[in-house]
Amino acid sequence: MFRIRAFKSYLWSVGLPILLVSCKPTAGNKEEISQIPVKVVVVSMFEIGEDEGDRPGEFQYWVEKFPLSKSLPLTSGFRDLRYNEEKEVLGMVTGIGTAKAAASIMALGTDPRFDLSKAYWIVAGISGVDPEDASVGSAVWAEWVVDGDLAHEIDPREAPSGWETGYVPLRKTEPYEGPLPEDREGFVFQLNPTLVDWAYEFTKNMDLMETEGIQSMSGKYVNFPAVQNGPVVMKGDQLAAMTYWHGALMNEWANDWVSYWTGGKGNFVTSAMEDSGTLQSLTFLANAGKVDLDRVLVLRTASNFTMQHEGINAYESLAGEKLSGEGYSAYIPSLDAAYEVGSKVVNEISDKWEAFQDNPFPTAN
Repeated sequence: MFRIRAFKSYLWSVGLPILLVSCKPTAGNKEEISQIPVKVVVVSMFEIGEDEGDRPGEFQYWVEKFPLSKSLPLTSGFRDLRYNEEKEVLGMVTGIGTAKAAASIMALGTDPRFDLSKAYWIVAGISGVDPEDASVGSAVWAEWVVDGDLAHEIDPREAPSGWETGYVPLRKTEPYEGPLPEDREGFVFQLNPTLVDWAYEFTKNMDLMETEGIQSMSGKYVNFPAVQNGPVVMKGDQLAAMTYWHGALMNEWANDWVSYWTGGKGNFVTSAMEDSGTLQSLTFLANAGKVDLDRVLVLRTASNFTMQHEGINAYESLAGEKLSGEGYSAYIPSLDAAYEVGSKVVNEISDKWEAFQDNPFPTAN
């Protein structure tokens, strides 16, 4: 500071003017950033190959049918974005797994091109489904999303006798030990129940695709009455875990784990991977005032069952669906359900923006 003052004094002494340059932009020269308007963000988790024209993943039907015609780069995310200028709907692919989902959502949420403070978010992807609750091909709106990774674990063969599982809640010493911690962020997320109820009521009477593959698979689950009802739109909660688990014993654990973390309020219906990561990033973004957590929906559609039917074991069930090379019996129907059910809600929000813009607590139609 002394040297600067001395230099200024010198300039004055020799009669030279001082030019003061400010690094802070003024109102006259400030560069305006024109933000891209967004009413709804559609979040999918994977795509196979290109965005359009080949075997579809979760994103392709949105790109082709909605459509999301305009491509926008997202260099800090997993994949480029797609956009519908008329509807002001933005679509993204997060990448598979909690880590990629969390990173991609944060990349979008902090992108200065978008004001997402009033945008609705709809996660629309495929999942496993508990045959106690629904058939494959069903579409399930979640109120509760429970993380299935944050835990202690002992191999069940080394666990104390009497334990039903070797999985122990983090910072606890035995399975399902109470009381629940007061701060459960990251372990469990509850979505806006009013918005979830509205989305369900608005879509519950939709007819979903039912194929011979669904009927054939459902016919093997004769001891599960819910499966025999065929694909339906329903409400049910999700367990999000990075490990692709399968089987009757794991299915029992999933039900107990969801019940534990929701205080008995949640019912496990769908299994997926990414949504606890997505919701964690959205929570952080909400803390920064960039998004509104009351405007988030999670729709998972059932491509496969989470456990075996009578007469086969868990491995045979997993191999039959996952490892056969033919894919899941309800793969295409689940993609179709995610788009058809999800797009009905997206269109309603976009087309009636005046009603939704300032009110994330809609009344069911």
